[in-house]
Amino acid sequence: MSSQVEWTDYATLHRKDDGEGVLYSLKAIRHGTLAELVAFIQSLPDADRDSYVIEKSGDHRLGAAEIRALAARSDYPG
Repeated sequence: MSSQVEWTDYATLHRKDDGEGVLYSLKAIRHGTLAELVAFIQSLPDADRDSYVIEKSGDHRLGAAEIRALAARSDYPG
């Protein structure tokens, strides 16, 4: 992940297994910036982190591995 990350982009937190479809956006557990949601996931116990995904503006869905990689970046503001 060497490209620029837009940490202030709007994002939503979802359970990994909540499905998709027409009502998908209503299933969001939490809303915030990408940085805020990465920080929230990192604050969870290790065993729970894989249960969530972040939906970033622009329809990009970040899974556990990608969230961990973002948190490890040197430019991560969290």
